[in-house]
Amino acid sequence: MSATETAKIRPSALALLPLLLFLALFLGSGIYHTYLGTDFAFYQLKAPVAVLPALILAVFLARKPINQAIDDFLEGASHPNLILMLMVFMLAGAFANVSSVIGSVDATVQFGLSLIPVQFVLPMLFIISAFIATAMGTSMGTIAACAPIAFGFTQATDLAVPLTIGAVIGGAMFGDNLSMISDTTIAATRSQNVTLRDKFKSNIWIALPASILAIVVYTVIGFSHHNAIEVKDFNAWLIIPYLVVFFLAFTRLHVLAVLMVGIVVSGIFGTMFTPEYSLVKFSNSIYDGFVNLFEVTLLSVFLGGLSAMLQKQGGLDWLLQRIYAFSGKLHLARQRAGEISIAFLVVFSNLFVANNTIAILLSGDVAREVAHEYGVDPRRSASLLDIFSCVVQGVIPYGAQILLASSIASVSPLALIGNVYYCWLLAVFAIIAIFTGLGKPKNTAQATV
Repeated sequence: MSATETAKIRPSALALLPLLLFLALFLGSGIYHTYLGTDFAFYQLKAPVAVLPALILAVFLARKPINQAIDDFLEGASHPNLILMLMVFMLAGAFANVSSVIGSVDATVQFGLSLIPVQFVLPMLFIISAFIATAMGTSMGTIAACAPIAFGFTQATDLAVPLTIGAVIGGAMFGDNLSMISDTTIAATRSQNVTLRDKFKSNIWIALPASILAIVVYTVIGFSHHNAIEVKDFNAWLIIPYLVVFFLAFTRLHVLAVLMVGIVVSGIFGTMFTPEYSLVKFSNSIYDGFVNLFEVTLLSVFLGGLSAMLQKQGGLDWLLQRIYAFSGKLHLARQRAGEISIAFLVVFSNLFVANNTIAILLSGDVAREVAHEYGVDPRRSASLLDIFSCVVQGVIPYGAQILLASSIASVSPLALIGNVYYCWLLAVFAIIAIFTGLGKPKNTAQATV
């Protein structure tokens, strides 16, 4: 968006109504059908359909020619971050479906059960997801790789699906938050003009305690599942596709390349070791994987376009202004008031755009101004931006991570958000950090990017 376009935007609370309408329709329908006892309550009203009235309302509120409003929508729907997300969705669906059809998921699960007692499955899923996300720099790619295996564990044990998938999402968000190559880390540090290393040092003191406590919680829960599990026979060769994906994740190869290689390797080993699995079935498996993720992909396109319209119509500007004004009324120490304001900035931005990177970019400039006015160290503000965007992105039912995981595991997004324990614990530790100074840089000198 150019400076001229930005200057023309007038803050408007009405611009936020379309997203609120979508949430009312989607969540309201799901809650209503849950109350009625309907199976698959949150799938009675498809999310891509629920967002259509919101888009119509956004066009109506645009107060500009309909063609210009549509151009605003298309600009958001074609954002590079969104296109990457859509490609991850498609390739993740293909990899998950191919690896499942050839028996790779089952083989990996049985192999895991032969090495790891069922009591430790949850903490190990969290730790593995955390390492992969740190190496890849993306929670989406991590969920794409690990969620099918986590779902497989629920089929072989008595572990609940939301709990098991929640461990993967939590680990993925932990790694994404701390990774040096994560887009959220880069966005946060650049917006606050600090180095990646300085932000990491400030971040780790808050994220690490939350992750350790999450591991403890998952271990305690795991020990309540002490039923003996009979390990079934499996073909060890079918584990190789997942081993290849995990290995490539640590080479920092682009997530799209990792998933593409995973699909090809799965196809090769499927034709070699799975009876009657041919190239034709391989191609059909890929397409079926695309179809499985079509709903979440379409919804992401609509929400990406909708968030751009909200921004162009001044909804986010109005929100940021209100929070900035609110910060001046806090009867707290200056730095503490500033840190709370920065947290609110990115939290509400993330709630309305459903993308943690874009939320950081939108609120980064205002956060830098708040940090300067209230004496908040830029390293601290970069850390808070990334942490609170991670918290929100990991628990909103219409966020990409939850939508991808829920599609892979065929479970309601609302069933997942309460089980992403790490994100909730991270929120608690972040709030404690604001009021106690935990993780605050010790010296005032900082290296700029």
